[in-house]
Amino acid sequence: MLGLYVHIPFCSAICNYCNFNRGLFDADLKERYVAALLREIATSPSTSLGAGGAAADTIYFGGGTPSLLEPWEIGALIHACRHAFAVTNDAEITMEANPETVTPERLAGFREAGVNRLSYGVQSFRDDELQRLSRLHSASRAADAFAMARAAGFDNVSLDLMMWLPQQTIAQWLESVDALIALGPDHASLYILELYPNAPLRDAMARSQWSLAPDDDAAEMYLQAMARLDAAGYEQYEISNVARPGRASRHNLKYWSDGEWLGFGCGAHSTRRGVRWKNVSSTTEYIAAVASGGQLAAERRVLTDREALEEALFTGLRLTRGIDVHTVNARYTTDVWGIYGDGLERFREAGLLIYDGRLLRLSRAGMLLANEIMSEFVSSPVVD
Repeated sequence: MLGLYVHIPFCSAICNYCNFNRGLFDADLKERYVAALLREIATSPSTSLGAGGAAADTIYFGGGTPSLLEPWEIGALIHACRHAFAVTNDAEITMEANPETVTPERLAGFREAGVNRLSYGVQSFRDDELQRLSRLHSASRAADAFAMARAAGFDNVSLDLMMWLPQQTIAQWLESVDALIALGPDHASLYILELYPNAPLRDAMARSQWSLAPDDDAAEMYLQAMARLDAAGYEQYEISNVARPGRASRHNLKYWSDGEWLGFGCGAHSTRRGVRWKNVSSTTEYIAAVASGGQLAAERRVLTDREALEEALFTGLRLTRGIDVHTVNARYTTDVWGIYGDGLERFREAGLLIYDGRLLRLSRAGMLLANEIMSEFVSSPVVD
């Protein structure tokens, strides 16, 4: 089934490390943007690819900060999706939220509007680290927001944490992991901080002489965090994601399982029937294009069979269950191990990659070198 992604680009403040498609909140612009979203969902050219009326079982509001919208606006967008697509009754409907943007009343409104999964961008449970990241919430506010979500009836809540932050030690990182475990979310995402070239955080680090821990410490942060989450009953299902049984993100699994999705809003990506496209990034250009009935897709590409195969292998290897080589061979009429086996064998011998003749997956140690291992999927020659 399809996944539906709805991009909300507004934020109360711009975090100094963020490189997502976002801008500062503006009430008038937000109102015009929501109207454009409703129109795009109803009249998207993607229906020409056979998407109109197709079944969908996930809706994901990402950003930006979707929780800056009013509950009735989120409800209207969910209704539009249900009207345009055959959205299943048990659909997973996720909304990203920042802790400082929620109240008991707003959370109750989002729940009534149809949201059944929350994803909080917590990043850290240490106030000094949050301040370095220019986050607006405190650690106590994050814990309060989680309690509010439970009180509002959300039984599927995810928390995001970031490791390898400026000045962060292994012990300080594990404080945040332990604080997360103590709250008991249903899902958690643990990311390593990635600094893009022009990130303001780079300048702040230089001015304040903040440093990052050695690479070996970053690896230890990851391994120790995953071990603690294992012991707490969480199941790792993807390199950066763990969940209680049955609470893996159904929407994000589409990205990692060679699935299909449609994206709505500025900068949103879509993949459908071997075609990949991306909407214009500018919020105002997006609104104008929707109003005029103009071209929304700034980029459009038909994937070659080789590209589709490589993407399926790249993303599938991120999952702890790995890749069913037999299934991939049948789908793409190929021989995965015959093409890539020579390059991958050294990783298997080192215990970084596990292959039993059918399932190909990374060991936990291999996940630390995932990019190097996955590069084999683009460096190997084509075999006819």
